[in-house]
Amino acid sequence: MTVQTINIDLPSDILLTLNESEQELKSRIKLYLAIQLYVQQKVTIGKAAQIAEMSRFQFESALSDNKIPISTLEISDVLNDAEKLI
Repeated sequence: MTVQTINIDLPSDILLTLNESEQELKSRIKLYLAIQLYVQQKVTIGKAAQIAEMSRFQFESALSDNKIPISTLEISDVLNDAEKLI
């Protein structure tokens, strides 16, 4: 996988304010970006996990921790699929 580097400017004291290392902040930004893109249905759960640099299971756990549904299926979708199996 090739990567795209994007630089963002933040206040110089942000790491001190957050009491985080640069790597911790980068990881958190990637996770929240991935979550937001997934919630907006701009990327799949697999792609979001890749953005967050997590396994799919880890990303699903992060979604759960943030009270975000893992599936975007509606109950009607599930019922329609179930009817097709009968």
